[in-house]
Amino acid sequence: MYRTQNDLPESTRSKVVELLGARLADAIELRLEAKQAHWNVKGPSFFALHQLFDQAYAELGEYVDEVAERLVQLGGVACGTSRAVAERTQLAAYPLTALPWRQHVETFSRALATFGKSVRAGIDQADALHDQDTADIFTEISRGTDKLLWMVEAHLQD
Repeated sequence: MYRTQNDLPESTRSKVVELLGARLADAIELRLEAKQAHWNVKGPSFFALHQLFDQAYAELGEYVDEVAERLVQLGGVACGTSRAVAERTQLAAYPLTALPWRQHVETFSRALATFGKSVRAGIDQADALHDQDTADIFTEISRGTDKLLWMVEAHLQD
């Protein structure tokens, strides 16, 4: 870890950096999955879904940056290469075959829900480590992820 004058104890920072690193890998993977869906979606709701997946990609980019910057602020090293993400993400692999539009929506919805659940767990973990700043970042990401999930899942309802 890098040296810093941040007043959180080093043992706390080390644990939070590990937590942030795990969520960083998931956020990067989820962002790439949004772009995969954006590029490949077809069907009667093409335009709306194409735009929605691109909006998700943009918003997830903000979350990636927030998590990576917090990780480095605490003295950690942000690992955002494709190899690092592939090794560390806990998200299921996105299918790389031609999918019907509904399957893109269902697959991306599951990924959003999984990510949201892990981010909410991160809120509790950061609180337990007395790092309210990280908990606050995770709370912001949780709210945004839930909103994205709502907008994506709306395409599955009649």
